[in-house]
Amino acid sequence: MMDLRALTQQFPRQGRLEEIWLRPARRVAVLSADRALAIAGRGLEGDRITATDRPVSPNPSKRHVTLIQAEHLPVIAALAGIVQLQAASLRRNLVVSGLNLMAAKSLFRDQPLVLRIGVVVLQITGPCEPCSRMEEVLGAGGYNALRGHGGMTAQVLFGGWLAVGDKISVELVFPKGKLEEKGS
Repeated sequence: MMDLRALTQQFPRQGRLEEIWLRPARRVAVLSADRALAIAGRGLEGDRITATDRPVSPNPSKRHVTLIQAEHLPVIAALAGIVQLQAASLRRNLVVSGLNLMAAKSLFRDQPLVLRIGVVVLQITGPCEPCSRMEEVLGAGGYNALRGHGGMTAQVLFGGWLAVGDKISVELVFPKGKLEEKGS
């Protein structure tokens, strides 16, 4: 019988990067991209979070990138009472499928997990809570329709190019920062 630590490292399959969205500024339409450059410690090139004119904070951001599961879009639509929901409406950077993002955030401080998308390494930092703008996007009650389904935030630990269709895996990080190779 496996203990909880071992269970939290088991994922039934890899995920897939379905969509990439860049938010050039607040309240400006998001831009779809087939590829994006993830910059370590910053976010996605072309996204407002990564803008070089933003003031540098003494506390590193835990929200370089936002992610949402494609499987949650029909659930959010049903809860909001709308027929269909496009991911762009929610303004999350990465839409992924086949992987439980919530489970990619480690339960144990001494056993950190990371998402590997191609060469890019992200660490899930917490839930991506909805904002009041969801009332405009989803209608009355939209804020609550999205609660618990709004996705996750992540830091970019290792940058590189992301592309739609990339496989996503969850990996264990050793305390010294080395990534464990799958299958070893």
